Amino acid sequence: MAMVADSIPKLKGFLRGFQLSNGCQSLIMRMVMTFILHSGRMSCSQAAGALPLEARNKAQLTRFLRRPRWRTVGVSKLAAGRLLKRVAGLKGRFILTFDATVCTQQGTKTQNTFSTANRKRRPRKGRRYGKNKHARKSGHSFTFALLIAPDGTRIPWQCPHYTKEYCETHDVQPRTTAELVADLIREIPLSAEADVVVLADTAYDAKVVQQACAARGYTWIVPCNPERRLAGPKGQRPKVRSLLKEWSSWVLKTVRFAPHQGRYAVYRRLSSSRSGPKTKARTFYVHSEKREVQSVGQVQLVFSTTEQKLQKATPDEVKILMTNNLRLRPAELVELYTLRWQIELFFKELKSTLGMDQYRFQKFAAVEGWIELSVLTMIYLEEHRLDQLARKNLSEAERNWWQRQRTHGLCQNIRLHSQQADLQFIADRLKTDGGTRKLKRLIEQSIPQEYRCSS
Repeated sequence: MAMVADSIPKLKGFLRGFQLSNGCQSLIMRMVMTFILHSGRMSCSQAAGALPLEARNKAQLTRFLRRPRWRTVGVSKLAAGRLLKRVAGLKGRFILTFDATVCTQQGTKTQNTFSTANRKRRPRKGRRYGKNKHARKSGHSFTFALLIAPDGTRIPWQCPHYTKEYCETHDVQPRTTAELVADLIREIPLSAEADVVVLADTAYDAKVVQQACAARGYTWIVPCNPERRLAGPKGQRPKVRSLLKEWSSWVLKTVRFAPHQGRYAVYRRLSSSRSGPKTKARTFYVHSEKREVQSVGQVQLVFSTTEQKLQKATPDEVKILMTNNLRLRPAELVELYTLRWQIELFFKELKSTLGMDQYRFQKFAAVEGWIELSVLTMIYLEEHRLDQLARKNLSEAERNWWQRQRTHGLCQNIRLHSQQADLQFIADRLKTDGGTRKLKRLIEQSIPQEYRCSS
């Protein structure tokens, strides 16, 4: 942990402009620092001791996360909008990808949880005959939008999913995940001239999403729902997947690209170890058709597989992509859709590096505050990366390093900066006798107090 708040570069300046009180900014700063610098499991206890010279009680942070006053400001959305202004003028294509992630919880008293299991499974033998009863695991769901700018900058937005029971008890309007995605498409402040491609999985092959994209003039690419049917008279509408029967008569085009090369390499931000000459290229065999799909309209269907000599095509072996852009080349469409995996990597970094899912709260209001600050931390890391890339004294090697860095590397850099700042803080205090006495007094005060409930 850091000794002083100033050891994190430009964090105070990053939090300015959100119309928050000094006390609120101090607690947000403490949480952001802990997300970046924590060791082991991320928790409010870690955040309470994030600044040893200014220790706090973990209950203060828990109460703060539940307060609606600062959460209604929407600090992560304000920060995302501010970061978007820095890259909005870039020439190129913006990639907008969506997905939902679940943070697993255990316990029957946790608010707004739902079970992801389709059926009640028989418990394993050790629990079947044991005396102790174990609560079934459930989870909280959050829908995320990840915007990738032409220079590789990642800007996230998020909104929570509320269960039917939670909506009834808290007077909240229930929304499906597809409706949440449609709302995000309308809210993200991109200019009307921006070239935007929306990528999502089959779960978002919904009419509300397509209508939101049409309203803003966006291209969308999704895997075709297995139940989609071609347009035609009622009773004569074959399923789209029935076209696979013609597989043997199609002349397939070979699409080959290397992830670290080409137009979309900067969007992936691959490490140097994955960008060498020995990196294998990815090969797809594709066929495209323009068809009229029921309830969608004229679309381009692209059938792709990695099997070179596939004799009989099935939906498990051939992926059917659908897009409203009829002019997009099949090779570019397949490469574009591979960028959807970036949001899965984004979830991995949020959970593994920042510890977004490592909370334990009963009240869902505290969970919303926790997720809000974890997303704010990610935006701060991206803004710090842009600040470094804007330096004029960067060498070519340093620029390449900053261009590739993702969450782990950015956290490591800030951790190193924090250690250097702490050493400088100690060195400055040791220059005088008064400074030495003050430093000794601060260290003595940094011993955490023991908090216990009165008996």
